[in-house]
Amino acid sequence: MEQRYSISQLARAAGVPTSTVRYYERCRLLRPDARTVANYRVYGPAALDRLCFIRAAQANGFTLEDIAVLLDLRDGKNAPRKEVQRLIKDRLGDLEKRLEELQQVKTVLNTLLTTCQQGRQNERCPVIENIGKKSSKGPAKSACCPAGKT
Repeated sequence: MEQRYSISQLARAAGVPTSTVRYYERCRLLRPDARTVANYRVYGPAALDRLCFIRAAQANGFTLEDIAVLLDLRDGKNAPRKEVQRLIKDRLGDLEKRLEELQQVKTVLNTLLTTCQQGRQNERCPVIENIGKKSSKGPAKSACCPAGKT
């Protein structure tokens, strides 16, 4: 007889919270195999395999949209390499952009640290006074302040 999992058992077996399983269901990445008379979700080994695939793909940088495509390819008779390669190239491009952004943040933080380290330790740090002001050293972006209102 095939192993059956409740949602909590499936989540535990995959090392995720049950809310993650429910979220993937809402995203249509995962479906219960059946429902009990009491309307509880029931999953089989294929669902656990699918859930583990989703988590591994996310850990490797794929978006949920990418994962939906990968799952469709995986569930089909063949997985066209061109499509998978395109997804990988897209993620690599996103990663390169993010690395550039992180390098800019690192540069700004190093500059702020140098500024903060100058002067006497008991003085008020100028970084606190200037952190929200526009600077030529980098953008002072904030989600709470509309553009031009810093």
